[in-house]
Amino acid sequence: MVKKLVMAQKRGETRALCLGVTMVVCAVITYYILVTTVLPLYQKSVWTQESKCHLIETNIRDQEELKGKKVPQYPCLWVNVSAAGRWAVLYHTEDTRDQNQQCSYIPGSLDNYQTARADVEKVRAKFQERQVFYCFSAPRGNETSVLFQRLYGPQALLFSLFWPTFLLTGGLLIIAMVKSNQYLSILAAQK
Repeated sequence: MVKKLVMAQKRGETRALCLGVTMVVCAVITYYILVTTVLPLYQKSVWTQESKCHLIETNIRDQEELKGKKVPQYPCLWVNVSAAGRWAVLYHTEDTRDQNQQCSYIPGSLDNYQTARADVEKVRAKFQERQVFYCFSAPRGNETSVLFQRLYGPQALLFSLFWPTFLLTGGLLIIAMVKSNQYLSILAAQK
């Protein structure tokens, strides 16, 4: 009976150790992926200074209005603001600026032109309602663009590091509990 109990404990301990080690390995792999993907985007984002933006003008650009330039096949919202004492172009996020520098806002669904146009009109109306709002600008003075919302800010970085940290801590705790249980059972057997 005692031998069966010891064998069952060893199997359970082995499984718990495998679980703990697997959790630690998964956390390390996740940290590696995050360091190679999210961290460079965070470091590349220069829009760190939060400031107040005052709306100067909003303009919806259609493909007919932008002749002679490469124009996408969707309506485009262009927003000019005054931020930190200088004129700037407002972009929705970092990705919006990378996708098309002629658009401040790109609608979510580009399949239907009328739906995209209605979406752009709604966003334009919200900007015209609130003439003053918070935005993110670059601390250096030569940047002529500001962001309405940062995708790669400190909150996003902390949020993406939360689960791997939780996984690593849980795995290390499981390993520590199994090892301490083994040590205490050896001490009990010696007495």
